[in-house]
Amino acid sequence: MNPTLHAARLGFARGWMEFKHQVTSAQDIGFVVITTAAFVVVLYFQRDATLPGTDLSLAAATLPGLLGLMIPINALMGAVGTLAVEREDGTLLRAKALPQGMVGYLVGKVVVLSISTLASLVVLLVAGLFLVPELAGTGVGGWLTIAWITVLGLLSALPLGAVIGAVAGSPQAAGGLVMLTVGGLTAISGVFYPITALAGWLQGLAHVFPLYWLGLGMRSALLPDSAAAAEIGGSWRPVETTLVLAAWAVAGLVLAPPILRRMARRESGSLMEQRRHRAMQRIG
Repeated sequence: MNPTLHAARLGFARGWMEFKHQVTSAQDIGFVVITTAAFVVVLYFQRDATLPGTDLSLAAATLPGLLGLMIPINALMGAVGTLAVEREDGTLLRAKALPQGMVGYLVGKVVVLSISTLASLVVLLVAGLFLVPELAGTGVGGWLTIAWITVLGLLSALPLGAVIGAVAGSPQAAGGLVMLTVGGLTAISGVFYPITALAGWLQGLAHVFPLYWLGLGMRSALLPDSAAAAEIGGSWRPVETTLVLAAWAVAGLVLAPPILRRMARRESGSLMEQRRHRAMQRIG
């Protein structure tokens, strides 16, 4: 069997095992559970309110933004945090020592983070069926749109998270950088309000990044066609959404492997011990 394919197959198995362990570990699953629960609570308190001048419930208008935001929060932050921590604890160094070990390691991380993100989206959608009556009217086309937007969102977020985790000097620095990035993009990407309310240059900046397009794609799947009037150009722009998310996915998949290989080549026991020593000093 081809060594790379064999390593990828082992990576799939490892990712599934890590997910099962994650489900049984309160510490590992805590962030995902708290984030998903917070989003469900938001929907619960909005279930009886409607958007002014419309019959659309506020929860129905908020749900697409929550779905779009959950993908980078879980995938990006998960990739950054996991890679940064496992550089310090020696997991990455042990993977590097195995034949095609980095291939199996990366495949495993993609699998476990994708499954956990998908599980969070499913939980939110199931809650939405009870709290957002409009969701029951979503047709096959809407569900297919959610599926391909989710796949493109994962492909655009996971490689970017791997790159940030590879270049960050510590888990704390990685986490802080991701929080600032996600927070800033959330503020300008119109996931919870029409982006047309922002200044023109901020609209242009938001169009560069995936989060705006994730929110737009989810809105096109779950909101009535009449809601497109609030969007730029009065259209859901499915072609542009696909192209931008695909471009980010391709860029990440092209850039991430060489950056990760370079980072792995530089890993050594002495560097790991230095990072561990600095971590102990921070704790002490």
